[in-house]
Amino acid sequence: MDLFTAETKCLLVQPKLSCHSFWNYTDVCKIAGAKYPGPPLGFLTVAALLPASWKIKLVDENVEGLTDDHLAWADIVMTGGMLPQQEGVLRLLQRAHARGKPVVVGGPDPTSQPEVYHEADYRVLGEGEVTIPLFLADLKRGVERRVYKSDERADMTRAVIPRFDLIKFSHYMHVGIQFSRGCPYNCEFCDVIELFGRKPRTKPGDQVLRELQYLYDLGYRGHVDFVDDNLIGNRKEIVAFLRAMRDWQEERRYPFFFSAEASLDLAKDEPLLTLMRDNDFRYVFIGIETPEEHILDKTSKQLAVNVTVAEAIKTISSYGMIVNGGFIIGFDNEDESTARNLISCIQDTGICVAMVGTLYALPNTQLTRRLEREGRLLSNGSTLWDAGRDVDASSSGLNFVPSRPRLDILRDYVQVLEHIYTPKNYYARVARTGANLRPRNKYRPSLRIKFKLLWGFVKTSSRVSVKPSVAFFYWTTFFRFLFFSPRSLVAAVSLTAMYIHFSKQSRFIIKDIKKRIADLVTVGAIPRERAAYEADARKP
Repeated sequence: MDLFTAETKCLLVQPKLSCHSFWNYTDVCKIAGAKYPGPPLGFLTVAALLPASWKIKLVDENVEGLTDDHLAWADIVMTGGMLPQQEGVLRLLQRAHARGKPVVVGGPDPTSQPEVYHEADYRVLGEGEVTIPLFLADLKRGVERRVYKSDERADMTRAVIPRFDLIKFSHYMHVGIQFSRGCPYNCEFCDVIELFGRKPRTKPGDQVLRELQYLYDLGYRGHVDFVDDNLIGNRKEIVAFLRAMRDWQEERRYPFFFSAEASLDLAKDEPLLTLMRDNDFRYVFIGIETPEEHILDKTSKQLAVNVTVAEAIKTISSYGMIVNGGFIIGFDNEDESTARNLISCIQDTGICVAMVGTLYALPNTQLTRRLEREGRLLSNGSTLWDAGRDVDASSSGLNFVPSRPRLDILRDYVQVLEHIYTPKNYYARVARTGANLRPRNKYRPSLRIKFKLLWGFVKTSSRVSVKPSVAFFYWTTFFRFLFFSPRSLVAAVSLTAMYIHFSKQSRFIIKDIKKRIADLVTVGAIPRERAAYEADARKP
């Protein structure tokens, strides 16, 4: 079969993420009238790199099921993703092959460990802008070469505009765009610098504005998320772009508001914070990892902030941005005070959306290489162990021999989750966030969107009011904002709605981790983990 014709039918499939994943807040999405937080920007970019004459369908399994009719339609199937999507990709490989459809895989996990995906007909690894043209050239000549890889970095000045026309905006809470790739820092546990390098490469500002204009022309309004792993990695370029975007926003009466990921040293940069406020950035995710500096030093994560984490978060919040935080437990050099310090940090900063996970040694990171040298990495450490229980890398971490007893780490993990996601402590953080927040919202939703928001508030209130223990803190917080911080009320309602997800998600994780603790106490190790230890012990 000739797979490269003017009318090749290409099916792009985004594998589903676990409903128990921290970022898969579908319950909140349904309240807001959506199905999933955000569309798969990577697949929309891949679609833009394919021949313009091809017929392309995108199936995001997070919002719709993949049917036999989808596969019957396709000439070729493309898929891929991150480590938590590994099982879904492998399952799709079998399903497509059973119907005689060739499959192309790519993305972060296939790039990091291509051997796991050896059954794929084509493995297109690395950055798609570099390897997809190589793949297409061979496909056009009828050459069957199974692996395409390159150490070359994509030239971001020649970036394509993602195919936003392939999605239904109503399915999602927000839409993502990308300004840069890479991060200047050298955290040993992070795979971003392995995949994209330590020198941030940026798109030209006018290119990103064209992407925003495309969204605008398609009729989209509202939340746009910068998916960059560190938006402020190249300060000079991001400042110039934000100045241009501020003018673009003002000319169109602020059709969008934004979120991003950044490093904690954002708190030191007042001009940058001002530009973000002027552009209506409302959320920023920061990987704090741990408040204990001696542990961060061990991981090579060194940010010269010179203030406490709580002070830094308070500064960022004063510019109208809610700070979401990432935390990790399981580092070397932790001790019996780790859980207590982590809880204090989260409560003192008022970070409501606190993603706490156990350390995972991702493939091809400095951490993994060090653990291998030390003989501490478990066999099959880069594969999620149990699809019925493992929901993502953070909750399925400790795929290595930790420096302190595994049982202690897991108990600390449970202690942290049980504390921070009780109604009392969660809503106390909402109140602290509101006290520090100084929003200057510029985006104004349409009447239709306002009605949706009002209806979402009604549904949220009815959901949380079912449990008196939650309802008390919810309504107390709501009226506190209504009378004392009315400008922060919209932010407060969104955070209170998120508790619906975090309460459910944390209960699932706590129950699972307690089961693992019971296994450790009963048999000395989780059965699958014990097998890994025994396999390592038998190595020559």
